[in-house]
This record gives sequence, C-alpha cells and structure tokens, in this order.
Amino acid sequence: MAVPGIAQTLPASSAAPPVPPPVSPSPVVTTPVPVRDPVYAACITDLRTVAEKRGIAPANFDTYTKDLAADMSVLDLLDAQPEFTTPLWDYLAALVDDQRVADGQAMLATHRDLLDRVALAYGVDAATVVAVWGVESDYGRVFGKRPLLVSLSTLSCFGRRQAFFRGEFLTTLKLLQAGDIRAEGLTGSWAGAFGHTQFMPSTYERIAVDFDGDVRRNLIDSIPDALASTANYLVTSGWRTGEPWGYEVKLPPGFDIAQAGRTSRKPLPQWAAQGIARVDGQPLPADDRAAAVLVPTGIAGPAFLVFKNYDAIYSYNAAESYALAIALLADRLRGGRGLVTAWPTDDPGLGRPQRRELQTLLLARGHAIGTADGMIGTQTRRAIVVEQQRLGLQPADGRAGAKILAALKAEGPPVAPPEPRKP
Repeated sequence: MAVPGIAQTLPASSAAPPVPPPVSPSPVVTTPVPVRDPVYAACITDLRTVAEKRGIAPANFDTYTKDLAADMSVLDLLDAQPEFTTPLWDYLAALVDDQRVADGQAMLATHRDLLDRVALAYGVDAATVVAVWGVESDYGRVFGKRPLLVSLSTLSCFGRRQAFFRGEFLTTLKLLQAGDIRAEGLTGSWAGAFGHTQFMPSTYERIAVDFDGDVRRNLIDSIPDALASTANYLVTSGWRTGEPWGYEVKLPPGFDIAQAGRTSRKPLPQWAAQGIARVDGQPLPADDRAAAVLVPTGIAGPAFLVFKNYDAIYSYNAAESYALAIALLADRLRGGRGLVTAWPTDDPGLGRPQRRELQTLLLARGHAIGTADGMIGTQTRRAIVVEQQRLGLQPADGRAGAKILAALKAEGPPVAPPEPRKP
C-alpha cells in the first residue's frame, strides 16, 4: 500500500482455470551495491539514538542494521511514480485486464468463506477487498524484491522526504522487535510497502489486525490477516457499507468541466438536473447524498460520478489512476463488462496477454528481450523503438500500445534473410 505522494505500481485469459490459493512467494532479494558513505554511516548513528527514544532496544537496532548498505538507486524512483507518469489508458490496461479479472474471480471463489467473514466484521464487500489485493500484489504473487530495511534506511538518509522515511524505517524496526514480522527475507517496494496488500510500516502498525487468531499480525504469510486489515483500512478511511463507489456517466452537451473534481461535490439532484445520467441507463439513486464528477482524461473520455467510498479507496494511494483501477477492477469482479466510453486515444494500452503477444513478435524478429512475460522493461521498449522506426510509426517512443502490436501482427511471421551466396 502506498501513501500520498509515494505511489507504487505492480504490473489474464477470460476463461482461466481456478487459481490455487496463493502462498507467500520466496522473495528474490537484490543485494545493494555497498555505498561506504560517511553521510550514511553518520545517519545510521543518529537513527540509533532516535530509535532508543522510541523504545527500540539498542541491541536490536544493531542487529537489524549491522549489515545494511545504502542503495542509491531508490532515489531515482522518488520522481518516477507510474500513477503520475503513465497515460491512464496504459495504466488501467495493465491493471484491469482479463487475466487479473479471471484470477480475481477465482480468488473470490477460493476464499469465499473468509471474505464473507471479513464482510461481516468490517462491512466491506468481497470484490473491493480482492480488487485491492489484485492491484497491490497480483493476489500475492508480487511482493516487491527490494530489501525493505535497505530501501527505507537509504531514503531516511538521502534525498527528499527524509523525515517521512525515517518514521517508516523506525516503525519497521518496532514491528520487527514486536515479532509481527521477521527480518529474514523482508522485501517490498522501493518506498517500503510490503505484504499481500502492500501496507506501509506506519499503516501496518496502526491498522493491521490479527484475523486468523494466532496472536500475530502477519500480512506477509497470512491471507486472512491481510484481507481483514485491508477492509479495516477502508473502514477507517470512511467506507460506507452497502454503497457504491460510483458510476460511469454520460455528461450533457456543454457540460462545464470546471465543476469536475473529486472535492467539488454537489447533491445528486443537482447533477441530475444538469442532465448527468448513468451510461447503463439505470436511474441515479433517489437521494441527496453528495457526489463529485471526474473527467480524468478530459471531456472526450470516460466520466464518473463518485461517492464517499471512492474517497476511501483513494486514500489507500492518493492518485486518481490508482483509485479508478481498484474501483473498475471491483466492478469487473462483480460481473460488470467494463467501461462503455472509449479513452480519447487512437492507440489504446495493452493488457498483459496482449503485451506477451507483442513480446513474442519481438522475439521472433530477433530482439534479445528475455522472455514474453508481459512486463514492459527497458529491453522491450528499446526493441519497440527499433520496430517503430522500421515500420515508420510515429512517435518512435518505445510505448507498448495497440498500434505497434497491430502492425507487427499484420506483417505476419518474419521472413528469414536469404542465405549468402557461396563464391
């Protein structure tokens, strides 16, 4: 889970077989490049003093930090958060694709009894809880590979927002000392979020619950604890049981876009009087609750009417793109068909099955991009640039969109070059 300004992202056939209950994956621990920086050493010394004042025993602090070395690569990620840098249609295409929907529906079936108990205890519906799980860790498959203490200690000592990250680092040490988590193999996102639903350490300390009854709040190894803690977070953020997050709507001609925005709320009758209507033809609720209109890609793209539960989702990670991903995935998990209005682009984003198809076509053309895993990394983007240039597609920006996929499919299998003539 992320916090305002510290967003994360995690990178589906429609008829996938049931997915077995996920287990916590064995984390792949990346070893930081040692940085023997006197600033880092002095910072850790200062943190030791602060930690003792917060109840962390010096011996424990020394044990947890004795082998730490700064990983300066995390600093580059502070200003490269995909929720704010990726076109919305690309962001949602990757997170709300057929694979994630099918896997999520399998999770709903597999954990039906557990989710029923969570809903009874907290009043948050199963689809929303599972949608958070799916977006945050792909249902427990992707926890993050960075050693948590390394990332948080580095961000505590270098770059901007050091005060925030110092708090998260010290809270992590408190969780370790209390026995909620263990230092061995403790990995997460570059910013310090970890576990099935990616809680930041301070949120873990404040919100996590023991739902499996083992007297330990374990969001890494316990699916019951993780899902119940997620529901508890949403309730704490103002979730209203039984209410929708919102609807996709049609805007009337000439709608004044200056009225839009998550915090610009009006009673429903005022929006209805302007001609705003649900795209599915259903009537708006006949009450005067406050709602806001969102037009995240402008007047030509999809529009949404959102309520308090959207705000609760938004608080999990303060980005409109993230909140829409959770909300739209939850709708799909309930059996919804997805958005009616197209995004205002002639080059829509690709879901993971289509990304794998694109990578397969690139591999067939001799590009050394590794495997067709649906994850668009540097090598895949470089290969796309080469193919865009060869095909005359503009801009040649390395973006994995529908245009380059269609062009490569239309071209057919690559033709092997002729054998050189023998002298």
